[in-house]
Order: sequence, then C-alpha cells, then structure tokens
Amino acid sequence: MIVIEKTTPLSSVQDLGRTGSLHYGVGTAGVMDPLALQLGNAMLGNVPNAAAIEIPLFPFQVRFMDDCCFAVTGHDGRVMLDDVMLPFWWSAQARKGQRLTLHASRRTTRAYLHLPGGVDVPAVLGSRSTQLRGEFGGFQGRGLHQGDRLYAIEPKQAGPVDFGIMPPWYGLGVADTPVPLIRVLPAAEYGIFTEDSCQAFWLQAWQITPQSNRYGYRLSGQPLIAKAPLEMRSHGIVPGVIQIPHNGQPIIQMRDAQPSGGYPKFGTVIDADMWVLGQIPVGSLVRFIQVSYQQARVADAQQQAYLQKVIAQIDCHRRYAG
Repeated sequence: MIVIEKTTPLSSVQDLGRTGSLHYGVGTAGVMDPLALQLGNAMLGNVPNAAAIEIPLFPFQVRFMDDCCFAVTGHDGRVMLDDVMLPFWWSAQARKGQRLTLHASRRTTRAYLHLPGGVDVPAVLGSRSTQLRGEFGGFQGRGLHQGDRLYAIEPKQAGPVDFGIMPPWYGLGVADTPVPLIRVLPAAEYGIFTEDSCQAFWLQAWQITPQSNRYGYRLSGQPLIAKAPLEMRSHGIVPGVIQIPHNGQPIIQMRDAQPSGGYPKFGTVIDADMWVLGQIPVGSLVRFIQVSYQQARVADAQQQAYLQKVIAQIDCHRRYAG
C-alpha cells in the first residue's frame, strides 16, 4: 500500500483506456503515453494493461506502508527514494516507511508510477482508467488527493529490481530533432481550407498553449482559414483528431476527448505518435509532417516491433536474474 503525500488533482489512475463505449457517449480516457505504461508494466512482470498512476505536475510524493517493488517511467526528472537518487526509467525495491519523490523534467511532462500487478481499483466498463469529466473509474472517479491510500493488485509479487531501460525517445529516434515532429494524416475537411492555410500548417512551428490538458491540446500559430464558412452537425471524433474552430487555431483531441464534435477535421495524428505528443510540455513548439495511410501503418508496425523487442529483453532479464 502507498499513501499519497504530495500531489495535485491532475494525477490519476490510468490504464490503456476504455474501448467499445463511444456509441454510449463515453470517451476512452487512458494514459497519455501508452508506451511508458506498457514498458513499465513489463519491468514489473505485469500484464501490459495494468493500471498505473499518471503524474503530470510535480513534485509528487508517496510513502510506502509495506515493502513493495515499483517502477517509474515516462519522464526524465529526478527520482528520489528517501535521499537516494534513482535513474529514470528504473525499477527498485522500497522498504516500509520509505518515501518516493518525483521531480519535474524539462524534456517530458508526465511520469508513471507502476506497482506490482497494477493499481488495485475497480474496473468500470472494462477499464480502470479515470474518466475525470464523467467522475467514474480510477480512484473514486477523481484525481488523487493528499492522504489517498492505494493498493497493489499483487503486493507480494517478487522479481528482479534495480534495473532500467533506455527511454523510447532514444530507441525510436524521437530525440534527434530539437522540435518534436508529429506525423499527421489529412482528414475529411482538409480540402475546405485555403492552399495557403494548408501550407502554413505543415511549414510553421505551432506552440502548445497553457489552455491544453488531457481533453485537448490548443495550438497557437498562423490561423487556418476555410475557403468558405462551414457549419457542420456534430459527428464522431477520437483522440488524435485535429479540429479547427472559428478562430483558426487548431485543437488536437487527446485522451479525455468527448466522443463527438462539430468543428471541421483538418487532420489526425497517427497512433504511433500520440505518445510523443502526450509528453510534450505546455509552451513547447511542435511541427507536423504529412503522411499517407500506408506510411501510418508502417509507423505503427515499427513501433509495435520496437515495443515487443524491448519487452522480450526485459522478460529475458527477469527470467535469468530472478
């Protein structure tokens, strides 16, 4: 068991998300960085979809009420177990009474704390993810507060610890560019925008504004202008869809996006790049690259191959070091 000692209400319990309920008006929720979740779970021998604590603001601190192994993934800020600094993307053993403190990173915006077997909260509609807007799932349907007590599904689970992995932004080459490059498929209403606006979207760097959160990333840059005014009925949308409201400033739907909306759809961030987008700090710049559907499929296959390769390496280590 752990007790939350320092947090904000934006920290929440999340897994890979809630699927199959969009037609009921229920969004997906889930982690903003699915790669970090799956890799952290592999480090502890958990199932890939085991729930973890997503932490977007720091410092974050917990106290262990029992001996417990854990892993921290997602960010590259300082990780302190009492007064000992741990490497990031690392698994370790905590003793009863020890405190784990996570500090902010300049490069990435979210950390994940993994417990053995995952965080033990009830599954709602097939997921343990917190739906903050609907106030259900996760821990009592809300973000975490000081004094909350959370349990691991398999608190006595043992295995090798004190090992880590290379963060995926190195393994997948994301760190090679000073401004993150996000791949985008043109969407249904792409053709209604002027040629100058379409070119501006691909050529300029966009800033992620402070009005961004798990619901959507609001961008600031040269406005995108339609060839003629367009009124649309509300229609289905999913995380990754880029909508253009009347002010011409794009909004990228993120994990807590509502399942319908009426703004024109300019493009869609490919699934393989959603984890990158979810780790870009507010205020940072981002650029977009146009890709085809086939290129998006190839990118997804490459990411899945990378993920399975690293998980196999972790499993091999756990087998021979355990």
